[in-house]
Amino acid sequence: MNNVIEARGLVKEYNGRRAVKGVEFTVRSKECFGLLGPNGAGKTSIAKMIYCFSPVTAGSLFVLGMDVRIKSREIKSRLGVVSQENNLDTDLNVIENLLVYGGFFNIPKKQLLLRAKELLEFFSLSQYQDEKVDKLSGGMKRRLTIARALINSPEILILDEPTTGLDPQARHLVWQRLRRLKEQGVTLLLNTHYMEEAENLCDYLLIIDEGIILEGGKPRELTEKHIGKEVLELRHGAELLDDILKTDSDNIKGYLVVGDSLFIYATNGYDLTESLKSLSNGSSQLILRQSNLEDVFLKLTGRGLAQ
Repeated sequence: MNNVIEARGLVKEYNGRRAVKGVEFTVRSKECFGLLGPNGAGKTSIAKMIYCFSPVTAGSLFVLGMDVRIKSREIKSRLGVVSQENNLDTDLNVIENLLVYGGFFNIPKKQLLLRAKELLEFFSLSQYQDEKVDKLSGGMKRRLTIARALINSPEILILDEPTTGLDPQARHLVWQRLRRLKEQGVTLLLNTHYMEEAENLCDYLLIIDEGIILEGGKPRELTEKHIGKEVLELRHGAELLDDILKTDSDNIKGYLVVGDSLFIYATNGYDLTESLKSLSNGSSQLILRQSNLEDVFLKLTGRGLAQ
């Protein structure tokens, strides 16, 4: 099966308020599919409908070829879900968290124990298997939460903000494991508001805000389509816009004014920076950097991802 998730006109309402407004998308097998947007964009609402936790208000949603309205039990048995919170059982030790959860899937005991130990090894947690959960660091708890979601060998792993609150080292370790899972054939559905996470992991992503899909595509292609390769930031430079456009318009693909800051999408960032130094006259700080997905979101919405 090439397409493992298909949504058409998908709507979710809570007490008459629409959190998801008729979105449409298709997730292909063995890819990492991302939903990128700020908190409250509708990402979690979409995920909850996919793993049959929250009913669909309108539209259609098929997971692994099955209608979520009709085949929720069968769908759940073939998914793994990592929610935003680490909802591990603190009364159990590390390996017991896997074994107890695995019992819900009627996995034979010997097979379950083998699977649990394989997952602990995969996530570098074997030496902690007899420790209580409270003894683990935040990164270890997150890896254990992902390991638990994999105990039933799911075809699709749904990850809702999987690295929120982790330090950079722990975040990169989680990313490494997720890449390896994709290499092993697991389809990943990733909800995130971290642009770096989306750029590192996603084969394809949707930029979503206020329940609406703003744009979709491969991360780097989206950035080059909307922004280009480089961005020149001029802090306290908005008042210089007219003069800047007259000075070097050939090196300017586009621009965005946010407050008193000016973001220029440069075709040749170095040349543009040199030509504008005299204009800034020390009053504006010039910062040349590579473009990223946050620039795309900022251009599409007028605000950043950290909302």
